[in-house]
Amino acid sequence: MMKTLHVELGDNRYPIVVGTGLLNSVGELLTPVMKSNKVLIVSDTYVKTCYLPVVLKSLENAGFDVRTIEVPGGEESKSLTQFSRIQDSLVEHQLDRGSLIIALGGGVIGDVAGFAAAVYMRGIPYVQIPTTLQAQVDASVGGKTAINHPKGKNLIGAFHQPKLVVIDVDTLKTLPQRDIRAGLIEVIKMGVIRDEPLFERVEKNLEAILNLDDTILIEVISQACVNKAEIVAKDEKESRLRMVLNYGHTFGHALEALTHYNRYRHGEAVSIGLNCAAQLAVNLGMFAETDFQRQRTLLKRARLPITFPNDLIPEALCDAMYLDKKTLGGKLRLILPTRIGDVVIRDDIDDRHVLQAIAQCF
Repeated sequence: MMKTLHVELGDNRYPIVVGTGLLNSVGELLTPVMKSNKVLIVSDTYVKTCYLPVVLKSLENAGFDVRTIEVPGGEESKSLTQFSRIQDSLVEHQLDRGSLIIALGGGVIGDVAGFAAAVYMRGIPYVQIPTTLQAQVDASVGGKTAINHPKGKNLIGAFHQPKLVVIDVDTLKTLPQRDIRAGLIEVIKMGVIRDEPLFERVEKNLEAILNLDDTILIEVISQACVNKAEIVAKDEKESRLRMVLNYGHTFGHALEALTHYNRYRHGEAVSIGLNCAAQLAVNLGMFAETDFQRQRTLLKRARLPITFPNDLIPEALCDAMYLDKKTLGGKLRLILPTRIGDVVIRDDIDDRHVLQAIAQCF
């Protein structure tokens, strides 16, 4: 079973292929998008063991000259150090402007490898092969690439669209349940911001999703990607509409920074952020209590965290939010829900309201 979608960006249009057993066909899928036969695969330690051999075999059978580089797993690898290692490898192996980088792994690998592709020789092609649910439904689609600064997440980056996204749901079967649950937050988020039927599908099929049923996974991942593709096609560089994808992220990114990117999965931090943003919207009279409880119930059913850790203080979280790249003119820009399926962008919320909502989520 396989579905092919497209991100409609004119000359930068590219396909998203979703299905099972796709890693065996990577060489075949890549042939139409290649100008050179040189490829650098960027993966992490875990992915190198699980999936690199099959991808390497497929590429070599298709006639590609392949090199590989491994970076450590975890958010800490979205750093200047690992970025520089990838650049060194590109130079060492003499990749040119027609060569290709493959990001084989989760969102961290996609971000750092994509950023390396964005700036090497002022930009070379790259392909996303996401192996986590979070990367499959969100990070791999849309061309956002970045590394972190010690004081803020994704502060150093560029927009650079991939040539192809290959989503093989079989890769999810070797993930810890914690990572499946953390990745599911991006599907839930998409349901809240613009697709209530998708939200309902998750509500009704949560156990099947968590049990990695191929059919429902392909449906849910594809629908999340359709939504993401439509938003990106209308607002590639995040001038306005695309900002809605940041629902929960300003709170979540602040939490990740304050906990040094090593306590929470990204999706777990965003889950807490969704709950806090929704609480703020309820306090402001924008979001019905029934919808708030509906979102909260689904997060709890998915066993995702919804409260901040007790060792942090509200004022520190609020301060950290101002280091997020989504601030504008010294004002917080927040995405707040008005109902399941719709959100608004607000940059006029007083800090006292933000602090109140944060305090309610401890």
